[in-house]
Amino acid sequence: MTEYKIGSHRFRSRLIVGSGKYASFALQLEATRASGADLITVALRRVDLGKPKSENVLGYLPDGMTVLPNTAGCKTVDDAVTTARLGRELFGHGLVKLEVIGDDRTLFPDVPATLEAARILVSEGFEVMPYVTDDPVACQRLAALGCVAVMPLAAPIGSGLGIRNPANLRIILETVECPVIVDAGVGTASDAAIAMELGCTAVLMNTGIAGAKDPVKMALAMKLAIEAGRLAYEAGRIARRLYATASSPLDGLASF
Repeated sequence: MTEYKIGSHRFRSRLIVGSGKYASFALQLEATRASGADLITVALRRVDLGKPKSENVLGYLPDGMTVLPNTAGCKTVDDAVTTARLGRELFGHGLVKLEVIGDDRTLFPDVPATLEAARILVSEGFEVMPYVTDDPVACQRLAALGCVAVMPLAAPIGSGLGIRNPANLRIILETVECPVIVDAGVGTASDAAIAMELGCTAVLMNTGIAGAKDPVKMALAMKLAIEAGRLAYEAGRIARRLYATASSPLDGLASF
């Protein structure tokens, strides 16, 4: 697949994966390799940096992958900004997935806090990728602040419900110029393909792979679905019609 950009970074795979919820680090590594992803999120608040790499997630990442520090678990602007700064120190770049959670039950983001944290981080030179609701206005405001991508949820985190509101995603795609990356709610390969067919730049998922009965096979399925969905988007689907149209032209047929 052709390369695309998120801020100053270039990637080939349009599948972005997470690093949590696996039964073991070895399984995480095998599934990540099968996914073909070249960008992986790491929740900084859930990594014990005092342990050697062999005992934490950072020791089980495929060679050459870009780590996307994630402020998962943060509930305030200050916590999210501080965690993002830690990620920049640790990984040497300012690309960050911004999460400020507003509700423990649904894990929906706190949109006003996300906007404020994004404003601060962008002003400090970070390349911010905010997790946000599928609200076109919120996405437009985040893009206007200078975020390098917006990441609207498809459904609640870990729910596997798939794309619940494709109409909102279409509006977001039409009204922001930065990459639109579906984040959260993808449950199976068809969900990923639908997101790509809508024109999204990429899809980020964790539970959909890590929680599958066979994460390695699901990682491969997601990889192929992302590729197929992107190709279908680029190819351009036929128009939907209420009635049939003949597959073979009827004009010029011999009469008997």
